[in-house]
Amino acid sequence: MDNTENIPNLKKQLGDEVVVVMVPFQTQSHLDPFLQFACLISSYGLSVHYLSLPTYNHDTKARATMLNPSDLASIHFHDLQMTPTPLDPDIPSEVPKHFHFFWNVSIHLRESITSFLHDISSKSRRIIMIHDCLMCYNVQDISSFDNAESYIFNPVISAFGMYCDHIFPHVGLPIPLEQQLLQRLPSSEGWYCEEIMRIGSFQVQYIGKSSAGDIHNTSKVMEGSNTFIDLLGIGQDKKQWAIGPVLRPTKKEKKGFPCLDWLDKQPPKSVLYVSYDMLTSFSDEQIKELAMGLELSKQKFIWLLYDPDNTDIYLGADLKRKFEFHAGFEERLDGVGLLVRDWAPQTEILAHSSIGGFLSACDWASCVETITMGVPIIAWATHSDHPKNGFLLTEILKIGLIIREWDQKREEVVTASTIDNVVRKLMASEEGDEVRKRAKELGEAVRQSTEKGGASRMELDYFIAHITR
Repeated sequence: MDNTENIPNLKKQLGDEVVVVMVPFQTQSHLDPFLQFACLISSYGLSVHYLSLPTYNHDTKARATMLNPSDLASIHFHDLQMTPTPLDPDIPSEVPKHFHFFWNVSIHLRESITSFLHDISSKSRRIIMIHDCLMCYNVQDISSFDNAESYIFNPVISAFGMYCDHIFPHVGLPIPLEQQLLQRLPSSEGWYCEEIMRIGSFQVQYIGKSSAGDIHNTSKVMEGSNTFIDLLGIGQDKKQWAIGPVLRPTKKEKKGFPCLDWLDKQPPKSVLYVSYDMLTSFSDEQIKELAMGLELSKQKFIWLLYDPDNTDIYLGADLKRKFEFHAGFEERLDGVGLLVRDWAPQTEILAHSSIGGFLSACDWASCVETITMGVPIIAWATHSDHPKNGFLLTEILKIGLIIREWDQKREEVVTASTIDNVVRKLMASEEGDEVRKRAKELGEAVRQSTEKGGASRMELDYFIAHITR
């Protein structure tokens, strides 16, 4: 185990001898936790460089308004260069156009990254590259630098989801769950979009032996035990660190966000937060059913409307979507619900005392936030690892409810009456109160684990000690 005794004095000891280079995948759910991780590393006194496309560097910093300005100022941002390519006509219409961008960004940044490495390698004794697993092709040249080593940071997948969906099918070991849970465990089949699998399969080829270890945005406290975290390194001669939650601190400042002012006027635990990750796109029919279900429930709610094709800064196209609700819905919202059509600080919303539940697609980034803030979830899984994340929260940790059974086809429209029943069960029943109590207790334990002497903080200390050995 690496020595952590001298960690507070790293700046005096090392100066710029050890330089950390962060290379996130170019989408918000990856960029933001990479920046927060960069700030955590920088807090130990290390020099940290953050590499991204110019527009994303700008937007990531803009979203980081809640970060301590001195923390943000300590990060060296560098703009990568990439030549845009035309929209791929073979991408099916139901697939968000972001996938075209994802594929291009996963293979066209290698030259720009390598150029940066050449420049910085001559100025530092050791380069520590921390990159996303979806950037393996772009960073493969790190192995040609004698003074460099690389680590993979997995910001958006749980240990449970990673083992069940990506490791278990190849190692031949059983999934360590009780038989009753195994019978309910959702299959991976049909949940992963072909384009996601295409990108992932391509990148895996380039992980190679250059990766010295993996860092995970989870912890034994967050997932209830070490069971699946311990299985992640099986068959690999690599170190593993579970340092989660990697989450920016919240601030009480509400400047620029009217939604937080609206929440201030609501009773404690009375509001349901409704939001989905950028890759989740509902049909117009499903949007209407969701709106009707929320109205039928007579529960207060705040709904973040964030369409995946409404943020295509790469293609520069006008892809704004007009959400159509049932007649009179928006006019009847006064005092009951709030629609938010622009980006809003999700961590601050979930941390607000008026929030009593979260209706989510269960992307891991959102799960990390809801677990840490002690908010129960209504799981509405739509693709990828979302069913496994939802299963972890609702069936294993028991801090949420499901909107539909795991074996129900995801193409099936969830009716307003179903949504109404689940929302009322979480927000206005004794069962919901019990779920909320468990979520609160888990959130408190997770937050304590990040304090000095806590399990997650110690894991981070061990990682810093390792890279500065």
